Amino acid sequence: MRIFFSVGEPSGDMHGANLIRALASRHRDWQFVGYGGPKMADAGCRLHADLTQLAVMWIAQALLNLHKFLALLFRANRYFREERPDLVVLIDYPGFNWWIARRAKAHGIPVVYYGPPQLWAWAGWRVGKMRRYVDHVLCKLPFEEDWLRRRGCHATYVGHPYFDELLTQSIDHGFLQQLQAEPGPLVTLLPGSRKQEVRSNLPTLVKAAQRVQQEVPDVRFAFAAYKPSQAETITKALASSELKAQVYHGRTPELIRAADCCLACSGSVSLELLFHTKPTAIVYQVSRLGYFLQSLVRTVRYITLVNLLTAEDPFGDRSAGIYDPSDPRDQHVLMPEYLTTQDKSAQLAEHVVDWLTDAPLRGELIEQLTALKERVAKGGASVRAADYISSMLAAQPAEPGDLRQRGSDAA
Repeated sequence: MRIFFSVGEPSGDMHGANLIRALASRHRDWQFVGYGGPKMADAGCRLHADLTQLAVMWIAQALLNLHKFLALLFRANRYFREERPDLVVLIDYPGFNWWIARRAKAHGIPVVYYGPPQLWAWAGWRVGKMRRYVDHVLCKLPFEEDWLRRRGCHATYVGHPYFDELLTQSIDHGFLQQLQAEPGPLVTLLPGSRKQEVRSNLPTLVKAAQRVQQEVPDVRFAFAAYKPSQAETITKALASSELKAQVYHGRTPELIRAADCCLACSGSVSLELLFHTKPTAIVYQVSRLGYFLQSLVRTVRYITLVNLLTAEDPFGDRSAGIYDPSDPRDQHVLMPEYLTTQDKSAQLAEHVVDWLTDAPLRGELIEQLTALKERVAKGGASVRAADYISSMLAAQPAEPGDLRQRGSDAA
């Protein structure tokens, strides 16, 4: 069997690598090829290109790289026509992956979406593409399965693959002990994994930290940078501010574990913060135009997965970005969040100061995070996904279209 992967996000590279290892442990003669990142390559995938180098945001960046995406699409189409892999597995990255799915189906190759895009949150009409081009969806979140099934898709909840990574994550215990031994509470700041995110959210995080520093003089700050270039950007920003903070690259697991609380850019890191039960406030700074455009297609009140997981009804309220602790709708929120065009550094700082100075308040929040973690962070997504894919391919349908019905029966 030969499986073609198309993965474009750094987080998807991690999930793809874990899935490949789970499949390879069952089928030593299977081959894995396609688009992904360095972690997938280490797991045994023969990369045709490192697609994670094109992890871009917003329409403008996508248009600037359009020629690169088209070249990769044409290459994949030629591979589908000439080599005919047994299955195409997509992970997130919908802008490009819809086109990969379309070409795979044109050649009669079945398609699985492992970790689908958040159609329920943004522009739900795109579910039509899922029905047409994807034979089965392996869902990360418990409410996704029902949402997709009610719209005619064949979906199965397997769990979030991020927790698989966290359960086996290796850390530098010496560095962790060093962080924990230093005097004063530690606040870890996570400005994002993309260059655009760091550029947009860093000024707000620095301002918030400065406000905290005024209220809690012995506080320590540490920035977790995803790439060396981002560490340089953060260091330059700190040089022109009065904030005293350390900047680290490649130390995110240790910095989160050592933290008393955190400030973070919205993203999948919220699940890691949940896993370690860290009180956290979330920010996502956007332009006025960006906020307006996404407000036209957004269908949920929250942008943070942790808050969606605690919502009684995740859908139907599009008023994101106006978190209000006094609003009855927000009483379940565990990670205060701000999708905003404005300076919310004062609000972010207030949360951190409260957690650092009010031990019972912080303890109560940690108890709530622990309860949610026990419910959703058990791991095993990679194993369940590998078992599902194995059973699908073992059935060997006479026609690729039969896979759709077979996937429904297996669920």
